[in-house]
Amino acid sequence: MTIRLPLVLALLLGMSAVALSQQVSRDIAKEQLILDHLAAIKPEAVEDFKAATIAMDADKFEEAIALYEKVYKAVPEFDPVIRRLGICYASKGEIPRGLELLEAAVKIKRSPENLISLARFLAFPAPHSLVNDLQKERAYQLASEADRLPKSGDDSDYQVILAELSLTLGRDAAYREITAKLVRTHPELVQTHYYNAILLAYDEEWIKAEDEVRKAESLGLTHDIAQKMLDHEIHTQASIRRYVWYALYLVVLWIVGLVALFVVGKLMSWVTIRSLERANPNLITSRSELFLRKWYRLLVNLGGIYYYLSIPFVIFLVLGVAGGATYGALMVGRLPIKLLVVLWICAIVTVFKLIQCLFIKVKREDPGRPLRYEEAPKLWELTRSVAVALGTRPVDEIRVTPGTDLAVYENGTWRERSRDQARRVLILGVGVLNDFRLSGFRAVLAHEYGHFSHRDTAGGDVALRVNSDMMKFAYAMTAAGQNVWLNLGFQFLRIYHFIFRRLSYGATRMQEVLADRVAALKYGSAAFEEGLRHVILKSAQFTIIANQEINASVGGERALQNLYEIPFSAAPGAYIEAKENLDRPTSEDDTHPSPRERFRLTRKVFSQSEPPISGMVWDLFQDRAALTLEMTSTIQARLDG
Repeated sequence: MTIRLPLVLALLLGMSAVALSQQVSRDIAKEQLILDHLAAIKPEAVEDFKAATIAMDADKFEEAIALYEKVYKAVPEFDPVIRRLGICYASKGEIPRGLELLEAAVKIKRSPENLISLARFLAFPAPHSLVNDLQKERAYQLASEADRLPKSGDDSDYQVILAELSLTLGRDAAYREITAKLVRTHPELVQTHYYNAILLAYDEEWIKAEDEVRKAESLGLTHDIAQKMLDHEIHTQASIRRYVWYALYLVVLWIVGLVALFVVGKLMSWVTIRSLERANPNLITSRSELFLRKWYRLLVNLGGIYYYLSIPFVIFLVLGVAGGATYGALMVGRLPIKLLVVLWICAIVTVFKLIQCLFIKVKREDPGRPLRYEEAPKLWELTRSVAVALGTRPVDEIRVTPGTDLAVYENGTWRERSRDQARRVLILGVGVLNDFRLSGFRAVLAHEYGHFSHRDTAGGDVALRVNSDMMKFAYAMTAAGQNVWLNLGFQFLRIYHFIFRRLSYGATRMQEVLADRVAALKYGSAAFEEGLRHVILKSAQFTIIANQEINASVGGERALQNLYEIPFSAAPGAYIEAKENLDRPTSEDDTHPSPRERFRLTRKVFSQSEPPISGMVWDLFQDRAALTLEMTSTIQARLDG
């Protein structure tokens, strides 16, 4: 439970003034022990001390201070006089001086009296004053220590102050325990029934709570405070405040969680960069990199799960804004009907689309079409030889596409992928094959096999699902016209996608560097660099040529030429584009490190266990013309469709 509600705090401040200003009833035996101690040290100071105490108990603080100061000068290490002098100064309103003396008393002796006095004025230095939670927290610790120490006589002061601090700090268990103790041992105190009334009200025992308020009033609780407790519909108000505070607290925690994910993602990225720079380039994977990969996987999964945990908060905020605007309009007395209708429609559409996107399944289709063994037996043999060189399983399927794709993935259930039993697939874009030398191609192929070796393709289900759901939500919001800055749901999507990119892209960049290292270790950094440069250049060239030919085809109402036989000289701008891509730095929104960074890291690798080979990739295919015409026809069919 949390009893720190605004109404209760306001009442507590009033109650503190009552509690702290009540007439002090001194324990004669305890007082005599103090006097005896003083007499043994400085007998001539006893009378001044006694007179000062009488003045203090009568709230004559000026007189008490003058007398206590005389005793203090005579016995500066006598902690009772320091304590009481501090109480007098604080009660008079000179809080800093009072606290200074009370701190000095505690420093000399951590007695219950010194501790509770300091705690009292730390937490409640003056009626209606406000102090920060750190100060109250310290006061609570001091009061708890004082309560634990052995003491003689009546301990109600300790219990009352500890109850007040427990209440204001939300120490629920402690507050219940101390309140129960007050009820058992001090039913005569107004504070007992006041605190018990708060506890009973929170427990929704409203009749008993009212009885306790009446009892507290009969014992000295001011009528105003008692009437406030009775008039404010305790049950309704306490319930509303409680749930509002809970909601706000959870929202704050949720926001803190978002910030924490972002900060951790940034930190992990920084640590990863340092680790990659310091790692031995001639080791496939260092211990630190294995450690980082493990934590990256955990972090990405946590980020994915947090997206789904965030959905109730987003729904609450979206509906809360609409409800708050409506409530505010009602309070003002003016209802902008049209605006409220639009606001509620936007809120309902956003919530509906957010939930709907969780249940829409997008059918996944494999890219391109399978390449049969008889179409390129030498290519199949090359993929198997690279697998053997890297000590991993070869691909089970090669799929050719019309574009410039070059990647790998696994088909199978989560169980199959986790056991390395899933079907391995290589995607090969025909658009990059022209003029591709076998040495560079083999190194790039080794890079892709590196992902298999490191089990990069075995997981990622959570990340893929989250990205898919975020994209579906983005498309749905755009289609519904809700992709505006005023829409909290859309803003959440933008922020979370930004955070999740920071988490997941850091992991993928690390995977790419480690796969690069595998390729360079086996086939040399020069071969890998040649292969990657080729892919980047041919991707730029093919994109320009394909776009030019498609536009010419559509404009001239004719069929496409064979896109893969058009000379690359028709795309001179591709060299500039490729050079820009090769030379640019890595940004935090890159799924891969920039080529420049990848080349710099692989050039540190000096191992090369496999000899170079000669030839061109197209030499591995049985019928180049048939395949390129087929891929051109595939693009033509998409245009016609």
